[in-house]
Amino acid sequence: MSGHTDYNLLEQVQSNGKAAPKPLLTLSDAVALIVGIVIGAGIFETPALVASQAGSDVAVMLLWLAGGLVSIIGALCYAELATTYPNVGGAYYYLKRAFGQKIAFLFAWARLTVVQTGSIALLAFVFGDYASEILRLGTFSSSIYAAVVISLLTVLNIVGLQQGKQTQNLLTAAKVLGLLLVVIFGLMASGNSSVTVESTSSGNWGLAMVFVLLSYGGWNEAAYISAEIQDRQRNIVRSLVWGIGIITAIYLLINLAYLRGLGLANMAQSSAVAADLLRTIWGTPGALFISFLIAICTLGATNATIFTGARTNYALGQDIALFNFMGRWQQAPSTPTTALIVQAAIALALVLLGTFTRKGFETMVDYTAPVFWFFFLLSGISLLVLRQREPHILRPFCVPFYPITPLLFCAVCGYLLYSSIVYTNVGAVVGVLVVAAGIPILFWNRYRSRG
Repeated sequence: MSGHTDYNLLEQVQSNGKAAPKPLLTLSDAVALIVGIVIGAGIFETPALVASQAGSDVAVMLLWLAGGLVSIIGALCYAELATTYPNVGGAYYYLKRAFGQKIAFLFAWARLTVVQTGSIALLAFVFGDYASEILRLGTFSSSIYAAVVISLLTVLNIVGLQQGKQTQNLLTAAKVLGLLLVVIFGLMASGNSSVTVESTSSGNWGLAMVFVLLSYGGWNEAAYISAEIQDRQRNIVRSLVWGIGIITAIYLLINLAYLRGLGLANMAQSSAVAADLLRTIWGTPGALFISFLIAICTLGATNATIFTGARTNYALGQDIALFNFMGRWQQAPSTPTTALIVQAAIALALVLLGTFTRKGFETMVDYTAPVFWFFFLLSGISLLVLRQREPHILRPFCVPFYPITPLLFCAVCGYLLYSSIVYTNVGAVVGVLVVAAGIPILFWNRYRSRG
């Protein structure tokens, strides 16, 4: 039986002498990346939807707290996988070990064509929408901003890991400070808290949790930097716990500020809850400030999504001959250059598609959600499979209360998969069809390999 360190080194180092990922990310870099991905546009879009289903101010706070707890449960599962199998491919690698190359390929194909690129396009469009509120660039202003931000951030990540992570750290710091300002002004507002005792609906906590967990989504991206984080046995777990802890605290505080400043009834009826809160305090300058803040938040989330998404593409290129052009790691600026370029090209194509359809936020959520939750569920199941199949592998971190914790995580993923299918529209069908298109590509690659 080989040792844990040797086992993983064999998976990371290429015998042909090509460049490989290096552990250059510190704990603070990893925390900034997680916070940067998760705190995007969701916290400005979903609180009103949650409030309309919660029925009371106490329920609102309990739902957001529950979202943090569910995320911690999932993070503990991912922490075991990431510390046991540190690999730049993240969940791609776990699925390959648990279910084989075919499922892993479909997962990587889904991230390349639907999940990650769709998320990049979605975030870039949200950035464009709010940047256009500050300075409009004509009829296609949002699309122009979206294309420019995807191109610019991809170039920054191609230049090197140092530039990419420094940009992320700066954007994350800016968004956290901005959100704390919103919290302070919201809590200082005179408020309409007297209306919060009234029920706004009969309440559907299940549907509310769909929106809550949408806002918490993204912490799992830490798996894709497991091969690049220093002292991974300790820092992967710590980065997940610290990252989700910070996010939960911010979400609770900002919802408390919304409730304090607007009251539950006004919050539930708002189409732009953060803008309404700042407008009641500052007027038009407040609305402009929140537009700038949301632009910064989505910029940080876009950069972090670009950063981690390219890692799966690199892993796919390492394993599948048809995509080997993506499996090249640039040594001088430690980054998967070709994988970043391919990812940007697909995201820009989705921006072009969005320019014509302009369904916006909901369509991209529809496009990505069912595929995301399906593979998230498989990732949870892979922990159970690998525990049984590979009991001899040293696990630096073991998920507590096994198997209850991963089973609970899988149950939540299953419910969200069901909900994403029931509550989404034609965009979900398109996303599933795009993933299904990877099946003939898989067989074509097998045919070429045999030939």
